[in-house]
Amino acid sequence: MCLHPTPPYAPRVRDVCAGVRECQDGTVTATRPQRVALIGQYIRLDPLTRDDLPELWAAIGDAQVFAGGYGGGPAARPADAEAYAAWAWNHWPHERGNTYVVRVASGPHAGEVVGATSLADFDEHRESAHIGWTAYSPRVWGTQVNPEAKLLLLGLAFDHGYGRVKIQTGSSNARSRAAIEKLGAVFEGIVRREQPLADGTWRDTAVFSVIVDEWPAVRAGLEARLATWGERPVLFRSVPAA
Repeated sequence: MCLHPTPPYAPRVRDVCAGVRECQDGTVTATRPQRVALIGQYIRLDPLTRDDLPELWAAIGDAQVFAGGYGGGPAARPADAEAYAAWAWNHWPHERGNTYVVRVASGPHAGEVVGATSLADFDEHRESAHIGWTAYSPRVWGTQVNPEAKLLLLGLAFDHGYGRVKIQTGSSNARSRAAIEKLGAVFEGIVRREQPLADGTWRDTAVFSVIVDEWPAVRAGLEARLATWGERPVLFRSVPAA
């Protein structure tokens, strides 16, 4: 039985790859991670359940979240919590991935839902996976939430033998593109007319990735960013003006 370390955070990638190969009797294929909670210093990622949908609507039902292209853009935004619950469950890649609800781990907002994200599109033969379907409450934009979520998910992927993790966003979403670049992901290019939007138009998609050889440097960069917050918990910010 292969035992993987409990986050945070994953071990150095060379040790991880060696462990996966040893567990699989010399093969180099990746293994799909189980749906279990990932615990960080500032946040925790819990496997999504239908019971989380009301809190998710309160957190990411904001018009500004959909304005950035989430879920198909502004025209896809449900009218209310009931409509969101009917729409949202089918939005996430349950069959081909692991979807998590993002909760604050400590401090005055401990336990509160602030977003959702997925690690999905697992291809064990090509050792590739995809972090996406991500949205956070505007109250936690620019905080510890996104860098620690990516640290946990990237660590999970590389810990399970994946060699490339894709992260993508709409080509016109400057805020999201800047956040991905700040993670240390490498820009691969624009895929034109890649995804239909709810208003009938099409999205050009900016594609980024982190590969196994880059993971030690990316991991160190994310840990250094998080270290600047020290012991301070996630604190909500004023919602940015629309």
